[in-house]
Amino acid sequence: MIDHKHILVLTGSGISAESGISTYRGGADGDEGLWSAVDFQKYASPEGFAEDPIGVHNFYNVRRAQIRTVTPNPAHFALARLQGHLSKIGGSLTLVTQNVDDLHERAGAETFHMHGEILKGFCANCDRDRFTVVGDLAVTDACSSCGRIGTLRPDVVWFGEMPYHMDAIYSAMQAADLFVSIGTSGSVYPAAGFVQEARVSGIRTMELNLEPSDNAFAFDHAEYGLAGEIVPAWAANWGI
Repeated sequence: MIDHKHILVLTGSGISAESGISTYRGGADGDEGLWSAVDFQKYASPEGFAEDPIGVHNFYNVRRAQIRTVTPNPAHFALARLQGHLSKIGGSLTLVTQNVDDLHERAGAETFHMHGEILKGFCANCDRDRFTVVGDLAVTDACSSCGRIGTLRPDVVWFGEMPYHMDAIYSAMQAADLFVSIGTSGSVYPAAGFVQEARVSGIRTMELNLEPSDNAFAFDHAEYGLAGEIVPAWAANWGI
């Protein structure tokens, strides 16, 4: 394992679940998932936002407030340490997350958020700036750039929208010698297709998860258990 010096890591909601953030689809630990309780078409689509912007803002305001109360867990810190270690020895760990929380950053890791960041917002009218959301967002807020009211929204990629940073992610994939998927369901594309992209390129693949994902069959190696235990144990192969 320590022969690998250029790693692409994809993380999903499973890595943040141990910090107290609900997953979207639930899992073996009894978490039923957000989308079992609410209609994702209403709360995670441009059409839903247009139909009920107050309700959508309230949904994300509650989630944003909850994320501010939690802290990174050992899995987040292990990835940050490994990223720093590989950088020092001439390697790299490109960290890509489907999560919209900021726990990777708070643990000290540089991260590509392919599904956006819930603690940021932007104006759907002018789309000039991404800004940090200090409190809540509301339909009565005005954009500081264009002045329009009611056009601010969470900087979260909704269903039907294009994920962020895809060119950079695929470039990192081509430079990697190991692809690791951590805490993902293996059911949301394009992220679920990364393992096949890696295999086609001859890159070794590994799954670290609480339970087998929908595409677990595609990985060369897998380890299952709590992320806070198995991720630090895996990172320990590099002596960190």
